[in-house]
Amino acid sequence: MNSNNNLSPFKNFKNDIPASIVVFLVALPLCLGIAIASGAPPISGLISGIIGGIVVGTLSGSPLGVSGPAAGLATIVYASIEGFGGIENGFEIFLVAVVFGGLIQLIAGFLKAGVIAQYFPSSVIQGMLAAIGILIFFKQVTHAFGYDKNLKDVELMASSESGNFLTTWFADFINGTANMFNNAINHFTPGVLIITCVSLGVLLLWQTKFVTKNKVLSLIPGPLLAVIGGILINVGYGTGEMALIADHLVDIPVVTSLSDFSAKLTFPNFSRAIYEPQVYITAIVIALVASLETLLCVEASDKQDPFKRDTPTNRELKAQGVGNLISGLIGGLPVTQVIVRSSANAQARGKTKMSAIIHGFLLLFTVLLIPSVLKMIPMGTLAAILFVVGYKLARPEVFKKMKAAGKVHFSTFIVTIAAICFINLLYGIIIGFIFFLILNKGKLKTAEETNAN
Repeated sequence: MNSNNNLSPFKNFKNDIPASIVVFLVALPLCLGIAIASGAPPISGLISGIIGGIVVGTLSGSPLGVSGPAAGLATIVYASIEGFGGIENGFEIFLVAVVFGGLIQLIAGFLKAGVIAQYFPSSVIQGMLAAIGILIFFKQVTHAFGYDKNLKDVELMASSESGNFLTTWFADFINGTANMFNNAINHFTPGVLIITCVSLGVLLLWQTKFVTKNKVLSLIPGPLLAVIGGILINVGYGTGEMALIADHLVDIPVVTSLSDFSAKLTFPNFSRAIYEPQVYITAIVIALVASLETLLCVEASDKQDPFKRDTPTNRELKAQGVGNLISGLIGGLPVTQVIVRSSANAQARGKTKMSAIIHGFLLLFTVLLIPSVLKMIPMGTLAAILFVVGYKLARPEVFKKMKAAGKVHFSTFIVTIAAICFINLLYGIIIGFIFFLILNKGKLKTAEETNAN
């Protein structure tokens, strides 16, 4: 273990406080955007961001990792809430699955299951993330165009009601996609579309070398700038025809105190959920996907650590388990360690986990002190942010990398993506895993992976 593991969280505030502000500015729009992509109340994303920062950050042994709501779980959250009866009736049941998922993670940590990511095929994991990116991207089209009228024809992830044959699933996917684009294009809102395009332009500009190599501009988070720009454009619309209506803006409850905040929380309905078999299946899926995404992020964030510290993976699973348990109990989304926020922390030169903890308190203060500002954020801006998130998960470079890894990996990667898009996340992971074992003759690792280790 590197001696730098003893860096004290209480002796590096001069580095951790500025880093926490950067992470907070990155996390705020992502918390809201991922909640919306998940079909959940926007405040649930903020709750999970607060829990990920304060609770998970305190319990975790990761020096640079930052936890919060993850894009990787958006599709399963959306499908689960809809399956349980929609946001009005099903969210309380879904929260029970989050609580149980946290308990499973906690038990897994005590059983020392932190090594699971080392044996799970990378092609399945990459396929899962790419498929999630594709689904997130397409799900934002209606928000981006300003056609937000409770569309039920936009179901990109098939549910159990879609049928029992792949042809039916495929037909539903194609028809749903065609209807979505047709409605978005024929019934778009000009004011929303302008904000979406400007926000997307800002985000793309912030990906260029001109910005990333600039010492001043690179310190300004692109998502925050896009949010500010979206708000200012809508303010500039005034009360004219271009002005956005309430349906095109973020909707979170306005709170004035901690007691008021607690009064507006949503709590799990155990009495209804306890007899729902799907709740337990959802809990297992949440625990599995959240654990895999966390462990992969741990590996990536440790590589960015200039002090080369190692995160104890079993402790991380316990921390994530407690975080999800608490998040589910008070109306939050599932929590994982997230690479976008963790990378922002490393790039901002955070030194200890205190930066993650402070960012959680900053999110809490934002909800308590300036909720009216959050309600001014256009949905089109959040759609633009999620376009970029989805693209990064399924960018062409990922496909090229998997193709270079060999036929076994590339075939498994494509099959996993197709199965998740045309069926659902759970079946997609299972199909991808079995497909990999068949191609690789029952071995969990290819020769290339074994040699790499």
